[in-house]
Amino acid sequence: MSAFEPQIVSSDLDDIIAAVRQLQQDGGKLPSERDLAEHLNVKRHQLRKALELLRQSGDLKPARARRAPTALPRYGEELVRVTNPIEVLELRLLMEPGLARLASLRASSFETARIIDAATTPENASSGAVDFAFHSAIVAAARNHLAAEFYKMLRQVGVDARVKIARTAAPTCPKRIAERDGEHRLIAEAISKRDPEAAEAAMRAHLLSVQRRITERSNAGAFAA
Repeated sequence: MSAFEPQIVSSDLDDIIAAVRQLQQDGGKLPSERDLAEHLNVKRHQLRKALELLRQSGDLKPARARRAPTALPRYGEELVRVTNPIEVLELRLLMEPGLARLASLRASSFETARIIDAATTPENASSGAVDFAFHSAIVAAARNHLAAEFYKMLRQVGVDARVKIARTAAPTCPKRIAERDGEHRLIAEAISKRDPEAAEAAMRAHLLSVQRRITERSNAGAFAA
């Protein structure tokens, strides 16, 4: 039942349009089409014609969009709660060798140069930032936007403090940085040579090396990125 008091409006289109405009001026928000037709005592097809003319002229105020329900929690927060560094590396092992293969086939000369440049850690640079820049450059060169978004989420989960195993305050060992840079350079070289098999194999070997160190530190109660 309409909350409006019914009124009599002639079936003339101009009269219907005038009545709708008046309702908007009085209350701002129009009822449903059914209730509005009942309120104006006109046929619904006549009302539709009037509403369409009002839309075309820009005189019909659009209905306020309904907000999407927000009952579900942030998915990223849930992922952080249920996962651990080993699982993150397992998924990286599934993704990144294939992305390195794609990069070897698709990378532009500019992208290849960026990958090569990021393969070596400059003095006094953040080890973690350099590592992320290297892997991100390869993902970008693979030119798969969906994979890039998944990878971004995966790395964000991987570095979250709630996922990390407790670690010491000491920075990453210089020897390990040198070893990692060597592994990175092998990947970069394979990509620059357009060798998909070598790029895929080098990336897999690198991530298996990272996985071994994470497992060792996990067993020892410490974790270094």
